Amino acid sequence: MKLIIGFLTYNEFSAKYLSQFLPSLQEALKFLAVSDYQVLAFDNSPLDQQDNHSIIRNWNQNLNSRSSSMPIKYLTRQQNLGFSRAYNILLKLAFQAQAEYFLMINPDILLNSEAIQELLTVLDQDHNLAVAVPKILRWDFEHNSQTKIIDSLGLVQGLGLQFSDWGQGQKDDPILYQKKIIGPSGAMALFRLSSLMKIQSRDRHQQEYYFDERFFMYKEDCDLAYRLFLAGLQTHLVPTALVYHDRTASSLGLNFWKRIRQRRRKSKELRSWSFHNQHLIFMKYWKKQNFLDRLLIIFYLLGMFLFSLILEQSNLKQYPQLWKELKQLTDIK
Repeated sequence: MKLIIGFLTYNEFSAKYLSQFLPSLQEALKFLAVSDYQVLAFDNSPLDQQDNHSIIRNWNQNLNSRSSSMPIKYLTRQQNLGFSRAYNILLKLAFQAQAEYFLMINPDILLNSEAIQELLTVLDQDHNLAVAVPKILRWDFEHNSQTKIIDSLGLVQGLGLQFSDWGQGQKDDPILYQKKIIGPSGAMALFRLSSLMKIQSRDRHQQEYYFDERFFMYKEDCDLAYRLFLAGLQTHLVPTALVYHDRTASSLGLNFWKRIRQRRRKSKELRSWSFHNQHLIFMKYWKKQNFLDRLLIIFYLLGMFLFSLILEQSNLKQYPQLWKELKQLTDIK
């Protein structure tokens, strides 16, 4: 098996995209130079939410009525395992199938027909590369419009363990392609599986993982990107691999108070994940930072504490759990 394609679904948040995502994925797979691939869908929806299952089941039942087939293997645990754990399950299946590559892709993406083949070609030609990422532009799903505004050209690292999607919110410009990126956005990436083996870690229960499962959602791609970077594994942007992503939660370009208002519209659960996971990144990699970065991290930590104390007291409940995790970080390499 040369290629495994894996995507996650969850309730209505993904179901609304599948009618456009699946045909675009099928069209892109038509352009592959190889036919040795398998598509896996892991549904994080609970048992009483069957929208995604129904859509995928109908897709498989109607294979014969389309010009080419793309059967989808559907998996679920009938509960939300989170991004990291669900993708670890798919990655383990890819290793078991002895696949060479694994394509991680969100269902809120539209693919140009040659996008996947472009990524595969780059990794096939340069065995020093661990990951190939596409040029991801903004998809205005509400108006069904494909824009020229960048969503992500891969992740870059700033001072004080701050990570961001390079180019996000800017108009597409080839000058931006020259930036060195350290890892992929969680929206879409093609991994060489043998490279992922080099950053495989174990948790305190000695369970192997690729994505750190303490990151239930949010910033798990930042953590993975930094581990790739620390291991000296290269991520390469492929601008000719073009896809479009609907990102509804970006705060880029907003002033402080507009960001606060946007954040307040998110659920407490989402805000707590973001708060917890940024702290976890600081804790995991504190010892690897220089003096300036450590000073900035202390500044960020104080700012997050004061912000929570004044505006988001619910985040304060995360500190006991973070203290426990701090004492368990002996498993981090």
